Amino acid sequence: MTSCEWIFLGIAAAYRRGSAFGPHRHSIFGGRTYHFPLMATTTETFPEIPRVQTQPTPPPPPRKRWSFMQKFVLVLLGLAAVGVFAGYGFLRYTESKIDRIASEDLTSLQPVAAAGDPVNFLLVGVDDRSSIPEGWEDTFGNIAGRRTDVMIIAHLVPGERIQMLSIPRDLKVKIPGAGTNRVNAAYVVGGPDLLVDTIQSVTGIPINHYVEIDFGGVGAVVDSLGGVELDFAYPGRDLKSGFSIDAGRHTLNGEQAVAYARSRHYEELRNGSWTGQGGGDISRTGRQQQILVALFNQVASPSSAFNLPSFLPTFADQIRADDGLSLAKMASIGKDALGLSSRTIESATLPVRNSKGDDGRAYVVPIDTTQSYIDAFMAGEPFPTG
Repeated sequence: MTSCEWIFLGIAAAYRRGSAFGPHRHSIFGGRTYHFPLMATTTETFPEIPRVQTQPTPPPPPRKRWSFMQKFVLVLLGLAAVGVFAGYGFLRYTESKIDRIASEDLTSLQPVAAAGDPVNFLLVGVDDRSSIPEGWEDTFGNIAGRRTDVMIIAHLVPGERIQMLSIPRDLKVKIPGAGTNRVNAAYVVGGPDLLVDTIQSVTGIPINHYVEIDFGGVGAVVDSLGGVELDFAYPGRDLKSGFSIDAGRHTLNGEQAVAYARSRHYEELRNGSWTGQGGGDISRTGRQQQILVALFNQVASPSSAFNLPSFLPTFADQIRADDGLSLAKMASIGKDALGLSSRTIESATLPVRNSKGDDGRAYVVPIDTTQSYIDAFMAGEPFPTG
C-alpha cells in the first residue's frame, strides 16, 4: 500500500473509534511530529439552523364553469354581432348597385309635406330594346332609344292600403316648354325631370320619389324571385308580344311576365276561337298592374325567404332612382307594405277616352270622372266605383 492509502486508512480508523484530533494528539509525517488542533463536534461549532416552516401552496381556485344557458346566450350574441356587421355590409353593397339620378337633375321632385303623409312614387317602365337579354324571343323590334311605356303613381296609406294610379302613355298633355304632346314624350324631350314636372302639372299630385326600370330589368327581378304566379281563366296569347299560355294557374318566368305586361293585342281562346279582348293601351295597364301585384305577393310569400338575398341586389341593380331614396327608406316602406295583404292593393287607370288631335295624332283625354280619381288618390281614400 502506498503511504497515502495508509494515511487515509488511519484517519478512517480514528473516526470509527470515535476519537478526534484532540489538542494533545500527534501525527507523524515524514518523521516529524505535528500538533493537530482540537476539533469540536459539529453541534458545538455550528449551531443547528432551524428549518423554515413553509406554508403549503394553496390549490388554484376552481375554474368557473359556464352553464348551458350562458353558453347558448353567448353564442347568440356572437351570431347577432356577426349578423349586424354582415347585414350592414350587405345593405351597403346592395345600395351601391342602384343607378342614382343626382338631385340637381331631378329638381321637380317635391319634399314630403308632413310626417305621416303618403309618400308618392312615380314608377316608370322604360321601353329600351338594347337591354333585352340574349335568348329572349325577338318580338320587340329594332326601335332605338328609350321611351316610357309604363307610368304608375303609387303610395302606401299606412295600415290601410297600397294605391296605384296608372297614367296612360298617350294622355294628351301640355309639356312645360315643349308644347302639346303625349305624356310619354316628356321623357324623350327632357328625361325624368321633365316627365315628373309634366305629370305633376297635369294631375296636381306631388311626386316625392322616382324609380325607373326597363324590360330586361323587370325580367331579371321576376326571375330572382323564382317567377310570379297568375291565374288564367282561358288560354291566352299575343302574337306581337310573343306571349302564350294555357288556362289555369301558372308561374311566369321573367320573359313571360314581360311579354304579358306589354301585350296590347291580347286574345283568349273561347268556344274554340281566338277572341281579341280589346282595350289597347288601357287594358295593357291592367296587365301591368297584375304583374306588380303578383310581384308583391311573391316577395311577401314565406317561400321566397330564400330568394330575398338574390332578389334585393338584383332589384337594386336594375333600377334608376333619385338620390333621396335610400335603401333604408325603401326597406321601411316595404316593411309597412308587407304588413298588408294583396287584397288591400287598390289599382286604377286614370279614366280617359280616345280623341283625335288637331295635328292628326291619336290621343286619350280626361273625362268627367277623371278628377274624382285624382282627388281620391291624393286623399288616400278608395277610388270611386262604377
